Amino acid sequence: MNKIFILSITLFFAAVSVTAQNKKDILLTIDENVILANEFKRVYNKNLDLVQEESQKSVDGYLQLFIDYKLKVAEAYSQNFHNSQRYKEDFAKYEEQLSRNYIFEDKVTSELAKEAYDRSLEEIDASHILVMVSYDAVPQDTLKAYNKIKLVRDRAVNGEDFATLAKKNSEEPNIEKTAGHLGYFTAFSLVYPFETMAYATEVGKVSEIVRTQYGYHIIKVHDRRKKASEITVSHIMISTKDTTKNYTPKERIQEIYALLKQGESFESLAKQYSDDKNSGKNGGKLRRFSKGDLRSTSFEEAAYNIEKPGDITEPVKSDFGWHIIRLEEKHSLPTYEEKKEMLERRVKEGSRSKIVTNAVNKKIKGKYGFIKGAGYSPFFDSYVTKSVLGRNWLMDTIPASENKKMFTIGDRDFFYNDFAQYIYKRQTKSKQYKSMVTLLADYYDEFETLALKTYFRDELEQENDEYAGIISEYRDGLLIFDVMGKNVWRKAKKDTVGQQKYFEANRGKYQWKQRVNAEIMGTSKQEVSKQVAALLKEGTTSDEIKTQLNVDNKVNVLLTKGVFEMGDRELPSGFDAQVGISKIYTENDSFITVKVNEILPPGPKEFDEIKGRVLSDYQTYVEKTWMDELRAK
Repeated sequence: MNKIFILSITLFFAAVSVTAQNKKDILLTIDENVILANEFKRVYNKNLDLVQEESQKSVDGYLQLFIDYKLKVAEAYSQNFHNSQRYKEDFAKYEEQLSRNYIFEDKVTSELAKEAYDRSLEEIDASHILVMVSYDAVPQDTLKAYNKIKLVRDRAVNGEDFATLAKKNSEEPNIEKTAGHLGYFTAFSLVYPFETMAYATEVGKVSEIVRTQYGYHIIKVHDRRKKASEITVSHIMISTKDTTKNYTPKERIQEIYALLKQGESFESLAKQYSDDKNSGKNGGKLRRFSKGDLRSTSFEEAAYNIEKPGDITEPVKSDFGWHIIRLEEKHSLPTYEEKKEMLERRVKEGSRSKIVTNAVNKKIKGKYGFIKGAGYSPFFDSYVTKSVLGRNWLMDTIPASENKKMFTIGDRDFFYNDFAQYIYKRQTKSKQYKSMVTLLADYYDEFETLALKTYFRDELEQENDEYAGIISEYRDGLLIFDVMGKNVWRKAKKDTVGQQKYFEANRGKYQWKQRVNAEIMGTSKQEVSKQVAALLKEGTTSDEIKTQLNVDNKVNVLLTKGVFEMGDRELPSGFDAQVGISKIYTENDSFITVKVNEILPPGPKEFDEIKGRVLSDYQTYVEKTWMDELRAK
């Protein structure tokens, strides 16, 4: 690289602390596209700690990574990935999510988050009766549904059995089985209007009528109770997914349970035998959780049924395997400040979002200005045909003389034609409507909201350097993922001939370490380990020793057989490979004896044995070749 250019880069960083950096300073160009110095400086400072190779931590070293990064982005545009529908959809989702952080920090979000926190301290047990009617139903159907729920409520208030009324009148699916009973729930469990009415109703009382997107409801509250606190547990897991083991998961977990009952260390057994490697290295300890946080109801129920810290469960089956669970701590409920960020995120994403959206729209209109133009009803009531209800409306060209301005945001105008195009695209992803009036009203609200948010985001990228940097990185990241997928990852994966040739040319890289065909016997008792060693030396087989020592429902030894490469987890640290009976090794409070039947010397691996590693290396080779082509291009 030109020494003058390197010097200019170095001087640039030295000068940053003295003078303000001009955003227009050009660092380099790729295919005539200008890349500014301040972008490189921001990325360099942000990602420097993530760079692993020391040679790439210098300005010049990192610049090479940056150039490769920008070459990939340029190639993605060259191959037209920025126009793919998937890219547009993925980027729009992220753009929507990120921009919320810059406009949704307002009073209404905080108020709704605090309300949700207060409600989350309590769980409500309730039943409901539902008369179904959608928001787009014709007025006659809406009135009919309302009159029906009103009569049912009058009967419930006058003392008739709520469950019986539900079975006879509620239109909820499976009503004969549930009788309308919802069980215990808390904030965010159900749609916001329903939740609000439930929390406003006293125990034993029947609520006022509440409408949701499902229809009209009445609610009877049976009980209120404090929310269960979070807990911390440890576990030992034996996976049911691994079919290569020479033991059954249920048998192994029962053996470990017996060891625990005999007083063996939970932490040591977790480190030695748990198939959950992440928690196993920490003695089996998991992060704290509350009911509903995990993907296993059976695990949660077993954990919450433990009464005292230190107590353990019997073996518990989940979708992941067999577990033994120990309670470590029951925590107090977190404060609002601790949960504020999560609560605000859920407010923005859940059924409360409509309240937030209305407030945000008002804020954007106030910031940039909003001028209302021609209303949509007079024109669109006749322009859009009922075929839109079947999601197959065909859009006609709107003559220029009829293409009126609907509204103006800042310096941008939106016309009838813009709304028509929105309807045409939106209909295919729409829920089923029955009423044209409701459909057009909903579509207009969505269209106006989208226009406001789009204008805000476009302005935000010009006004806010932080946002511009983050959104640019994500935009580039999506494009790089797509272009790498096509030109490197999928290309290398499909090229089985190329993989084989690469393997043959690089055989020296793929070598087995020394391996042993061995039988490993572990115990937590030193005296038992001496018995094991003595019996092995006498010629007793490992299976016979296991049978002989594991008596009276006590597990004294665990046996693992197989071929192990030196350094494998199953072999004790510092293991010396010699044919015959090893010395007794101590590890994780266990005493381990290894019977080595055969020593397999180091040697070349065959392609079928290491396909995964060869593919990874071949992808790296393909990428390097591709990058050389891009630099030349």
